[in-house]
Amino acid sequence: MTATASTSSGTNNFPFDFSPHATQDSDFLRQLEFVPGLKEILTIRQVHALEHATVWVLSDLENSGTTTDSNESIGGMSTRQGFYLYGSVNPARLQQAVETALQRITSGEWNLAVHPRCGTNLSVAMTLTAGLAMGINLLLPRKPIEQLLGFGVAVTAATQLAPELGSFAQKYITTAIPFNLRLINISATQDLWGRPTHFVQLSWIN
Repeated sequence: MTATASTSSGTNNFPFDFSPHATQDSDFLRQLEFVPGLKEILTIRQVHALEHATVWVLSDLENSGTTTDSNESIGGMSTRQGFYLYGSVNPARLQQAVETALQRITSGEWNLAVHPRCGTNLSVAMTLTAGLAMGINLLLPRKPIEQLLGFGVAVTAATQLAPELGSFAQKYITTAIPFNLRLINISATQDLWGRPTHFVQLSWIN
């Protein structure tokens, strides 16, 4: 899930060389179709990548002055049927952004699949902090001062490592290039708090 939109292009702020093989997940799926839930996993990974790419494109449109929508508070959530985009966005601009994002990411701009404000990064940071804190707790004396200092070291280390590890997790685990997706429909709705929301419906193509 994307927490907020960034204000710079996705192709300039990613530390890895993101170049997956240009093969469709459908080929992989045909080989391992007997594995339960495999298609669902592959689908949501591709949807997740397109969600990120769409937020990047919306940010580019805002920075270029093409749209006056504010994307600083846009959030997203991916499902197997498509993704929700939370925030005030012009529907026509959103459709343009989705189509542009799909074209760009499948044409080679693979860095768009990874977003620095994705919820994956937060999950990695929390897991890393907990793991380091537990390890330091076992190594240091059980005195309060030593334990407090150890926890501070764990938080600092996790803060430094989490961004790159989170991007690594997105690249290899939670996203995949959406070669198998097509846009079906975009519908306006609201979230539980009455805030504007759009659902981008997608379908799998072989």
